[in-house]
Amino acid sequence: MREPGPDAGAARLTIDLDALAHNHAVLRTEAAGAEVAPVLKSDAYGLGADKVGRRLWAESARSFFVARLSEGEALRAALGPDRTATIYILDGFTDGAGPRLAAAGLTPVLCSLPQIAAATAFAAARGQPLPAAVNVDTGMSRQGLTLEEARAVTQAIDRLRGLDIGLVMSHLGSAAEPENPRNAGQLARFLEARALFPEARASLAASAGIFLTADYRFDLVRPGISLFGGGPREVPDPRLKAVATLAAPILDVRHLRPGDILGYGDSLKIPEPTRVAVVAAGYTDGVIRAARGAAYAWLAGARRRLMIVNMDMLVIEIGDTPAAPGDFVELLGPNALLDDLAAAGGTVAHEILVRLSRRAERTYLGGA
Repeated sequence: MREPGPDAGAARLTIDLDALAHNHAVLRTEAAGAEVAPVLKSDAYGLGADKVGRRLWAESARSFFVARLSEGEALRAALGPDRTATIYILDGFTDGAGPRLAAAGLTPVLCSLPQIAAATAFAAARGQPLPAAVNVDTGMSRQGLTLEEARAVTQAIDRLRGLDIGLVMSHLGSAAEPENPRNAGQLARFLEARALFPEARASLAASAGIFLTADYRFDLVRPGISLFGGGPREVPDPRLKAVATLAAPILDVRHLRPGDILGYGDSLKIPEPTRVAVVAAGYTDGVIRAARGAAYAWLAGARRRLMIVNMDMLVIEIGDTPAAPGDFVELLGPNALLDDLAAAGGTVAHEILVRLSRRAERTYLGGA
């Protein structure tokens, strides 16, 4: 079916905020009373933190997490003065961040002893408490205080003076694998960390952790990829809807003969008569090149093998399906599933979304 547009050759990215709201509702149900605090780092996984944040606020989200200080400032500006959300900065208290954190009302997630020292010095200098969270490393070895460091700072009261610690958190490394014993080990260590901050709320689970047992949910959960349709087990989950749909028009339909070589190099030699469509999208638009051969697109009600991916175009096998230049092919969306494309490319759904290019014409469905 042909679709008119301002640029007939442009790929189109449709971001369905109603689908986002549906996924948020699913996660709220699964969280069973824990606060659902969306993770909107990397511009809401590339989908626009301004519009995504405002819609999630309308769906009752009151706390958010981002990675960078600049992301927090942008989200605060997008929410405006009437949406007084708590915005946590996962990078913590970076060098010189104090005035900017205070000006935008942002809450750093303190990740190290030097960050705690810098935050307490800033709080003392300005003469009023600084809201903060504390991240404790329970087994990812990536970010956060060790348990020994956490014990040390809580036993020496001056080391936290001037800080209003409202949240203690950690992050699971294997939550997508429910039977992995690493999960239970991290839970045990997090219970130790939580006991060191008895007045603070606790958070351990991100998207996949929400779908583990209730023991992992605590007071607040931090979904990211599952808000946008990625399955918590890194496979498609029918409970969640696709938020992003990437579609692109066919440029040409070609008949290949046995012995023809498709694309660069000589590895893809055509063994039999094959009808293909050349589509106006490529790895510039976020269709990962490594997915060729294993991924599929969606055209005329069926999956179509993705044969090659170049910078600005790709080729799919279409058999005898009626197709013509100008017809649109779904490359990612409710039929060309996010987790399937990620698996075909040997990556995760998070990377697929953040690689979606700004070149595609963007349309948002559903407002805040």
